[in-house]
Amino acid sequence: MREESRSQGTAGGSRSGPPQFRPGRALAHRAGASGSGTPHRSDGRPPHTPRGERRTGPPGRPGTTPPVPGRPAFVCALLLLCGFLLVTWQVAVHGPLAALDERWGRALAGRGPAPLAELGADLGNVPVALPVLAAAAAYAAWRGRRRRALYALVAMALVPALVVPLKVLLDRPGPLTQATGYYPSGHTATALVAYCGAALLVHRRVLLPVAAVLTAATGAGLVLRGYHWPLDVAGSLLLFGGGHLALSSTGRRRSSGRTPRR
Repeated sequence: MREESRSQGTAGGSRSGPPQFRPGRALAHRAGASGSGTPHRSDGRPPHTPRGERRTGPPGRPGTTPPVPGRPAFVCALLLLCGFLLVTWQVAVHGPLAALDERWGRALAGRGPAPLAELGADLGNVPVALPVLAAAAAYAAWRGRRRRALYALVAMALVPALVVPLKVLLDRPGPLTQATGYYPSGHTATALVAYCGAALLVHRRVLLPVAAVLTAATGAGLVLRGYHWPLDVAGSLLLFGGGHLALSSTGRRRSSGRTPRR
C-alpha cells in the first residue's frame, strides 16, 4: 500500500498536495541557467567537449570563425597588378611619373661601388638564375612535388612571353643609350621568378628572405649601373610579384576546399 500510494502521487507529474520547494534543485539549476555563461553544466565547470571550450569573441560580436585562406594574398595581388597598370600607363604616355623616374634614374646612374653594382646586375642573367631554379625544381621533383616544380618552370617560361611584347609595344629608350625596349626589366623578372621560385620549392621560411635580397640586389645593380630606369625594375616586380601572389592564393583556396582544416 505504501509503494502504491507513492506511484500514484508521482505518476504523470501530478500531485494531490501543493508543490514542495526543494532548495537543492533550485540552486543547481540556477547555477547553470541561461545567461550565466556556463550552459549545459549545473556545477559551473566547463564541458568536456571541444565545442564547449571555444572562446567567444568580444561582447556583442560573434565567436571566433576560421580564417578564409588566400584572401589577404589575393587582395595584395590585385593591388600590385593595379600598380603595374598605373606604371605602364605613365611610361606609355610619358606622364609626370615617368618624367620623375627619368630624373631620378640619371641621378642614380654611376653611383655606388661599381663592382658590387655590376655583380647585382649580373644576378638577373639567365645563365646565372636559371640553373638555380632548375636545381630547385629537380630537388622538388625528387621529393615528390612534381606539380610545383612544373609550375615554377612554366613561370620562368612566361617571363620572355610577357616581357618581350611589352618591350616592343612601349619601346622605351634606356638611360645611357638611344636603344629602345627597356620597359619592363627582363633581368629583374628573371631574378624574381628564379630565386623566389627556388626558395618556395626548397624551404620557404629560410630561403625566401635570401631570394628577396638577391632580387633587390639585381634591381639596384641595374639602376646604379645605368642599365634600366627605376620604373623598369618596379614594373617587373609589380607584374610578376602580383601574378605569383594571385596564383598562390588560388592554389591555397583549392587545397583548403579539398581537405578540411582541423
